[in-house]
Amino acid sequence: MVIGGGLAGLAATMKLAELGIDVDLMSLTPVKRSHSVCAQGGINSCNDQTRQAGDSEWQHMDDTVYGGDFLQHQPPVHEMTRWAPKIIDLMDRLGVTFNRTTEGFIDRRRFGGTLHKRTAFAGATTGQQLLYALDEQVRRWEVAGRVRKYECWDFLGPILDDHGVCRGCVGQDLVTMRIEAFAADAVVIASGGCGVIYGRSTNSMASTGSAVSRCFQQGARYANGEFIQVHPTAIPAADKLRLMSESARGEGGRVWVPRRPGDARDPRNIPDPERYYFLEERYPQYGNLVPRDIATREIFDICVNEGLSVEQDRLCVYLDLTHIPRDELDRKLSGILDIYEKFQGVDPRDVPMKIFPAVHYSMGGLWVDYARTASGGLQQAMPRNMVTSIPGLYALGECNYQYHGANRLGANSLVSCIFDGLFAAPGLEQLLQSLTTTAADTPAALYEREQRRHEQRQEELLQRPAGGENPYRLHQALGDVMTKAVTVVRRNEQLQQALDQVEELAERAEKCALSDTGHWTNQNLTFTRALCDMFPLAKAIVAGALARDECRGAHYKPEFEMPHLTTDSPAERRAEAERWCDRFEDNNRRWLKSTIAVWHPAQAAVELSYEDVDTSLIPPRPRLYGLAGAEVIDEVWKERVAARNTAPPATA
Repeated sequence: MVIGGGLAGLAATMKLAELGIDVDLMSLTPVKRSHSVCAQGGINSCNDQTRQAGDSEWQHMDDTVYGGDFLQHQPPVHEMTRWAPKIIDLMDRLGVTFNRTTEGFIDRRRFGGTLHKRTAFAGATTGQQLLYALDEQVRRWEVAGRVRKYECWDFLGPILDDHGVCRGCVGQDLVTMRIEAFAADAVVIASGGCGVIYGRSTNSMASTGSAVSRCFQQGARYANGEFIQVHPTAIPAADKLRLMSESARGEGGRVWVPRRPGDARDPRNIPDPERYYFLEERYPQYGNLVPRDIATREIFDICVNEGLSVEQDRLCVYLDLTHIPRDELDRKLSGILDIYEKFQGVDPRDVPMKIFPAVHYSMGGLWVDYARTASGGLQQAMPRNMVTSIPGLYALGECNYQYHGANRLGANSLVSCIFDGLFAAPGLEQLLQSLTTTAADTPAALYEREQRRHEQRQEELLQRPAGGENPYRLHQALGDVMTKAVTVVRRNEQLQQALDQVEELAERAEKCALSDTGHWTNQNLTFTRALCDMFPLAKAIVAGALARDECRGAHYKPEFEMPHLTTDSPAERRAEAERWCDRFEDNNRRWLKSTIAVWHPAQAAVELSYEDVDTSLIPPRPRLYGLAGAEVIDEVWKERVAARNTAPPATA
């Protein structure tokens, strides 16, 4: 059973069917409406053309772990970047309409956190093209009888036997509201992110995180929940935050504000010397394509701390494409430009866009295992790969934590999703071949019991008396709490307050009253149940952020920020850099660890522990984007590394 019809779920389904395995595919929405369809900018890999410019699979891995502040286990990243070129070739053969150069090669654009043009793209609708191509392959297997689709079905939870092994799941038809238990020898969760916990985000409104939460509540470990990516460029709005892809900056878009506060002139009438291109000035090497966490904090700082927002009643900056020829914009970016024009009523080809950061992606997710090779990659066809802490339960795509560390580089999400699906499938085949006890051997009473439990839960919700809490108002309150405390800037006082508020809201959610008590297409019931399942993840996110006293990637606490160098004297500057590196090493000894959350249902509470990160391939180094004194710190650090590498081994 595969849960989720996005890129990860479809890739796994396709590969499993190719291996001769029968697959049930359950999706909350029609497959073609899965959130992967919203991905805009592209998919990363190197190829022969990028290699000629100095790129490589190893450089792709280095950019990924450096951009993620070294918080990811490196073997899965190493394997993903090795597979990336093969994935692009596969998707090309499956008919994805990648943009081409005049010579016929797949075109590439730059994305944040890299100095190489590594990102293949299909206009500004790359996710849609990839999704449709994979769905076409899955449909072939559906016609052949190998795949059964359950679209518009809600995953209610895994079914565990007496030994804690996953033997299937319970789902609900969202039209008839019929609840059914499914036997399965393995269950694959590929349900995407949890942005709806924040109320407004760039995520689909189906991205509630409920499927992950239901696994979490039944014993699956949840890792690095506090690392939530806030995308630097989205359309600010009161209802839904709509992404303006990093591809706009990858094609030459420039972020700026007027240098004079409160400048009300039409942006087209503001001459270049009076424009503050703050990303270009502060980060000359990367310019507008610094990693997302850096760009987000700078935009936040410009608007909140420096008071340079281009509007008085809402925070935003300009994202300017007007200097790029219209035909080039239409060829490469028409998808996102049309979105902006539709919702803002302004053509961004003629007038700079107004944008502001928005919650976008969860780097955290269900903890998963992997089987490492001696050379630092992953062993293929191993059942350990992508399995959660519950045997028989797997997690793929955004809902696992493997690849992105503390900050995801743009265009790595699509490749990680497809890689997960393709790579996990042979391991699942080996698992099925090695089973001594299958789902078919499991007593039917187990499935009947779990189905009955969920039916009773539903009836309890439907029979609550009128006049209780409004679930939609509670969701709005939860979103406000999470957005205020756990986005760009985090402070311990606010996080503690947020944790208390989430606890209070969770208690109130158990008293929700449904306005619709029907047994047919009851959206009120589905939403209320999802709302209740948001709170365990919200607690894991807030508790993880509160406990982690450092700055790392998207997790930013000003109190613990690594300082700029301030002195001008060479000797003093050198000494300051030495102290900086000492602090950096001390911080890594304490915090270069994955946060592991475990749910305790009796107390409705989260317990945190920490797991060392495998950094055996690329040793951690200071992340020095735009830091004053970076060259001296880098020099000191390299000297320390060289000294360690030449030091004789310690004797007993």
